[in-house]
Amino acid sequence: MKRAIFPGSFDPITLGHYDIIKRGITLFDEIIVAIGINADKKYMFSLEERKTFIEDTFANEPKIKVMTYQGLTVDFCEKVEAEFILRGLRNPADFEFEKAIAHTNRDLAPIETVFLLTSAKTSYIASSIVRDVLRNNGDYTKLVPSTVRVK
Repeated sequence: MKRAIFPGSFDPITLGHYDIIKRGITLFDEIIVAIGINADKKYMFSLEERKTFIEDTFANEPKIKVMTYQGLTVDFCEKVEAEFILRGLRNPADFEFEKAIAHTNRDLAPIETVFLLTSAKTSYIASSIVRDVLRNNGDYTKLVPSTVRVK
């Protein structure tokens, strides 16, 4: 089985994330959307909210699982027997950052990182932009899956 993890904080999941995951399931037998827990980071949404947003988004997709983890991503990959890390690239800055992480991960464990370019229509979307729109009472609904709604 070709299993990949798609790691991130998903605060919240965006249409960019959604695009990469949907395209990724054509390449892998299973994708684990892995929500990393970082105690030093201040999140807008709780871990449970972020997990629920993702689970609800992919409720009808049996090839997608959602899990949380702490520590090194490669250690989580080993724990869940994933041979691949899936990452999305929006721009050249993303590539440089992700390339360094991919090389480090490969030095630490036998893991391969697979990069997908974001689609043109979602390449500008970042969770930080969504959070800024939310903080300023803007229409965030065009940037996230329909399951992500603030009450």
